[in-house]
Amino acid sequence: MRSETRTYRTGGDEVVLDLTRDAADVVAGRGDGILHVFVPHATAGIAIIETGAGSDDDLLAALGDLLPADDRWRHRHGSPGHGRSHVMPAIVPPYATVPVLAGRLALGTWQSICLVDLNVDNAEREVRWSFLEG
Repeated sequence: MRSETRTYRTGGDEVVLDLTRDAADVVAGRGDGILHVFVPHATAGIAIIETGAGSDDDLLAALGDLLPADDRWRHRHGSPGHGRSHVMPAIVPPYATVPVLAGRLALGTWQSICLVDLNVDNAEREVRWSFLEG
């Protein structure tokens, strides 16, 4: 298995950050296998969704409805509603696995690999990319 970690700047806003190009770079020329994507943070997740047509904004809106940024959360340090960021990975898990065929991601036509981050208190995230040859 080959692994590498890359750092991404997510800034101070909630974000769905498309990582698909980086994923494609990680597997380019590597043959068949699987790519495992993992974010080692308690407040971020990995989603495979369509981007660029509003789905990324819809995901943030849905998470905002489901996990409001208010004072209901017992986990209270950080910005208002920070506790919801610790609940989010139970809904948007911190990992995804994607098949790779002939060094190319075997994603559907409109699928993208995205980092989902609601935590406005941390501006940088690490993503671990692990490729297992088949």
